Amino acid sequence: MRKKSVQGMLAFAQTSQGLRKELTAFDLTMLGIGAIIGTGIFVLTGTGATVAGPGLVLSFVIGALACGFAALCYAEFAAMLPISGSTYTYAYATLGELVAWIIGWDLMLEYLLASSAVSVGWSGYFQSLLAGFGITLPEALTAAAGAVPGKDTLFNLPAFCIAMIITGLLAFGIKESKRINNIVVMIKVAVVVLFIVIGVWHVKPVNWSPALPYGFDGVFHGAAIVFFSFLGFDAVTCAAEEVKDPARDIPRGVIWSLAICSLLYVIVSAIMTGIVPYAQFAGIDHPVSLALQVAKLDWFAGFVDLGAILGMMTVILVMTYGQTRILLAMSRDGLLPKVFSDINPKYGTPYKATWMVGTVIALIAGFVPLHTLAELVNIGTLAAFSLIALAVIVLRKREPDLPRKFYCPAVPYVPALAILFCVFLMTQLSALTWVFFVGWLLIGLGVYFGYSRRNSLLHKPR
Repeated sequence: MRKKSVQGMLAFAQTSQGLRKELTAFDLTMLGIGAIIGTGIFVLTGTGATVAGPGLVLSFVIGALACGFAALCYAEFAAMLPISGSTYTYAYATLGELVAWIIGWDLMLEYLLASSAVSVGWSGYFQSLLAGFGITLPEALTAAAGAVPGKDTLFNLPAFCIAMIITGLLAFGIKESKRINNIVVMIKVAVVVLFIVIGVWHVKPVNWSPALPYGFDGVFHGAAIVFFSFLGFDAVTCAAEEVKDPARDIPRGVIWSLAICSLLYVIVSAIMTGIVPYAQFAGIDHPVSLALQVAKLDWFAGFVDLGAILGMMTVILVMTYGQTRILLAMSRDGLLPKVFSDINPKYGTPYKATWMVGTVIALIAGFVPLHTLAELVNIGTLAAFSLIALAVIVLRKREPDLPRKFYCPAVPYVPALAILFCVFLMTQLSALTWVFFVGWLLIGLGVYFGYSRRNSLLHKPR
């Protein structure tokens, strides 16, 4: 239960010279939108519609509320402790080393599998775009084994390749990654807005009836699935050490990016289920394109495919980025080997860790189907969100006089709502997902007690 000193962490943040400070509030907002708008809106809207029907709109509202309450908790910590590591770092200062390790281990699950899942979604749209030009890949290289019923697929080659390309980009510097992310985010937001402007004229209200074909159980199950769509705002806090004015800019980046994306999600899901009867989304991995085809707007479907391809690239970029910064923070504390915190003097990035992580992400994307990845990502993230909300309550009570540049409103009520929403959504996930999650935690505890506990910088041998 040993804890890091908040004052010591603040002193480190002020003197650290490792990572380059290149990011502003605008960059962080773009980083957040870059992470949030991707597979969720371009792929999982179809999956959510099959379990919630037109009630998918409510599913997105519930997911947005859960993330909104958690985001306010994140913003308070991020403004107070501008250090790489996100939730892991905050928990280390409040709930102790073991809880911090569990959160860090959860975040590894989130970022690794989220990057892999989005790479798989990217592959589907990329192949759809190629097909428009009459180009098809060998069936064995189009998806993971068992991902497509009735097809002899073995390995998702496009998913593997895009993950490795993004890894190379991140390894060579945050400044270059930032510029590309900002440009691509503007393009994909423009595509989403254009879909809204054009698609709204093709909505048939009859497709919204019945509004809740599977009742509220379907809405809640849909919320547990599309929660994946909101992941990414927490990755903004991983950039804390690379922000020029973290106390001011990080809360803005977190809240602005989540608010913009939540609004877009609700509108897009309403239009999609208004154009296409919800049952037709079953088994579809490019639902936005399907809606345009049903509306006889095939000319625009190509633009959407391109927007999805570019959009999901930024999600992979931000999630992979977040993973490397979590590992960097844990390594600096001695809980992981030093290789994960080695900063390349030329590029100012954790170069070795980036390539190691990126390779693992690419291999998972190549061999594991999308539906398996999505639920595993969600449960790890929901657990981490619950713990960070608890940490806000603990620190407010234990150290009320700490300087805070941003205050989460209505403590303990807002953090308590974050915990309730997140735990409730966890209960909506499948039993198999829980089995995998518990197994992952047990492996993590084995690593902690076998290596991390005695190598921690806070360890004092007796």
